[in-house]
Amino acid sequence: MSDFDSLLALGWQPYFSTQLTTEEAETLQPARVIEQHRCDAEVDNGADRLLIPLLYSSPKMAVGDWVLLSGPDKISRLLERKSLFTRKAAGTKIAPQLIAANVDVCFIVCSLNKDFNLNRIERYLSLAHEARVEPVIVLSKADLCDDPAPFIRDVQALDPQLAVLAVNCLEEESTQILHDWCTPGATVVLMGSSGSGKSTLTNTLMGEEIQDTWEIRENDAKGRHTTTRRTLFPMSSGALILDTPGMRELQLADCEAGVNATFADIEAISAECKFNDCNHDTEPGCAIREALETGELDPRRVKNYLKLMREQAHNRATLYERKSHEKAFGKKVRRAQEEARLKKPR
Repeated sequence: MSDFDSLLALGWQPYFSTQLTTEEAETLQPARVIEQHRCDAEVDNGADRLLIPLLYSSPKMAVGDWVLLSGPDKISRLLERKSLFTRKAAGTKIAPQLIAANVDVCFIVCSLNKDFNLNRIERYLSLAHEARVEPVIVLSKADLCDDPAPFIRDVQALDPQLAVLAVNCLEEESTQILHDWCTPGATVVLMGSSGSGKSTLTNTLMGEEIQDTWEIRENDAKGRHTTTRRTLFPMSSGALILDTPGMRELQLADCEAGVNATFADIEAISAECKFNDCNHDTEPGCAIREALETGELDPRRVKNYLKLMREQAHNRATLYERKSHEKAFGKKVRRAQEEARLKKPR
């Protein structure tokens, strides 16, 4: 029988324990995916860290997932996720990419320099809302900014209820306020572009140098990829922190609910449009256009809302088409195998 008390430090919650049958609780070992590589995954069962080979038949996993082990290197099944961050794979590849699973809080890190971008923050917010994870906006490198107040006001205007904090990632005292979200058993993921200060912030919150850091480029204030893999680190507070590689390309897919939540003000006004399928372009009786003309809505915000809605809808359709094609191909292969089996001499 598993020692469930030892799993609490790994983020084990009642949400996961209720998924286990009595037999599974007595015979199988829950473990959390701490780090994932191309051919294997490192999992922690509360007593040991094990390296599990990833086979073709293995479930598709992300760092943060919980699995049930029937042996030291065999996965019986993947537990249902409490939350999941996904995106369309970068480049021309038509496939979803799993980023992190079973996260409680998302620190969206954006630096107070030339790389500050409200559109990008809204993109990350959409991702967090789609995953139903609490977002916290962390404006980094406050020590290099003469006055962070205007930046804080601009971000706060996106949502009055949003937590927006300006910090110096190098100073423990400055980042102390973030520990309010790093409670025992909570899983915190850091997201943001390269050079935003995620790795520096991770080191400061951990109280030790566990991640490499690099200086940003002076010509455009952009950084280089310093974090190359996703790893869950246990904090002294009892929380777990997950630093993710910077994502220069964050394509949304099947994220309509997340975009709607991020742009709740625009969604509320769009409900007053004359037509339910209004594209907010040239249709008569468009409440969005009227709100733009009266100054009730910010043109930048509306433009980004429409862009993200089109993007996620297009990527969702593309991924669905690929999934349908793979399903049809799989049926064709199974049918050919069955026909070959029937023709085989007995």
